[in-house]
Amino acid sequence: MNIGLYFGSFNPIHHGHLIIANHIVQTQPLDEVWFIVSPQNPFKPAATLLNENHRYFLVQEAIEGEHRLKASNVEFHLPKPSYTIHTLTYLQEQYPKHQFHVIMGSDSFQNVERWKNGELILQNYPIIIYKRPGFMVEPVEGARLTIADAPLLEISSTHIRELIKRNQSIRYLVPDAVIREIEKGMYYKK
Repeated sequence: MNIGLYFGSFNPIHHGHLIIANHIVQTQPLDEVWFIVSPQNPFKPAATLLNENHRYFLVQEAIEGEHRLKASNVEFHLPKPSYTIHTLTYLQEQYPKHQFHVIMGSDSFQNVERWKNGELILQNYPIIIYKRPGFMVEPVEGARLTIADAPLLEISSTHIRELIKRNQSIRYLVPDAVIREIEKGMYYKK
């Protein structure tokens, strides 16, 4: 199987994430896209993150009924912070018949060579890049890059969290099932 891996904190997942994943699974030669919920991104402070199990559950709720989109908590069982190369190595060992493709925005791609073993990712895994305004994609020798013109919504998880803290509506920014769970759990209120 060809699997696209969409890494992120998803803190919380929103329609922007879902539109990108759905577009990529429909336009690229992929069987599925897996949302890899990162318990701790080495570039983000852990204090701002909702508990990883809650974020994973919100992703599951957001993609309910979408048979080609999957939620994955694979990084929960790996050393923290989460490094993409460790996850890719682990998944390749667990699923040797799968071909894994890394999905990332052009903003993240500009930094990939600074990631832990970023050069190994570039040389060994196909990368599907969705364009972000103001971030050009320069070719990298030996890398297998695909540019996906995914529709982008300027929605940020940070903005959603701020709205929740101010008791303002997040309707239309996240799926209704996610809103229900956020309200039920009183997530992001503190």
